[in-house]
Amino acid sequence: MVEQHLPWLEVVRLGHRIDRDKRITSHLGLTARALGADGIVLCGDEDPSIIETWNNVSERFGGTFSARYESRPMAYLKSFKKGTNERPPGIIVHLTMYGEEVSESLPKIRRDRPVALVVGGAKVPGELFGISNHNVAVGNQPHSEVAALAVALSQWHSSIAIQSRFEGGSIRVIPSREGKNVVDKKSASES
Repeated sequence: MVEQHLPWLEVVRLGHRIDRDKRITSHLGLTARALGADGIVLCGDEDPSIIETWNNVSERFGGTFSARYESRPMAYLKSFKKGTNERPPGIIVHLTMYGEEVSESLPKIRRDRPVALVVGGAKVPGELFGISNHNVAVGNQPHSEVAALAVALSQWHSSIAIQSRFEGGSIRVIPSREGKNVVDKKSASES
């Protein structure tokens, strides 16, 4: 299968709370990276340890994945949507249980422009529903934002070989029917 590279796709994590959300936010970034997003923007409480975790995983397992903090998420999203001299206007896709069904809405979304998949936290500003190009629901029931992101990214990248995006890195996991098959390039080069 030939890899096609779509325009930039990033996940924007709103409302991170250091004291309550460390694990779920960490898993959002890992899921975003593993399922083909180009980067993640952390909003809410500034938490360098999570960004360091995401960067360490990318370094060890390969691929390029951008992780950074944004202190003003709504201003950032408005700027993303508007575009800049260097980047065309972007599309904001808000993952929410109140949106249009994912299987109906994702095929309608343009894929020739940068996309920000917004995943909320404890309290999402009502303004987000208005500035989003698409409000998308992975089911209309309360559930994990990690699950919503995984389903959305899986459907978004359904025809693309995601594994080919993870070149470099010191660790490679080889798919195996039985047991673990891990190649540690760092250890192999030291022996």
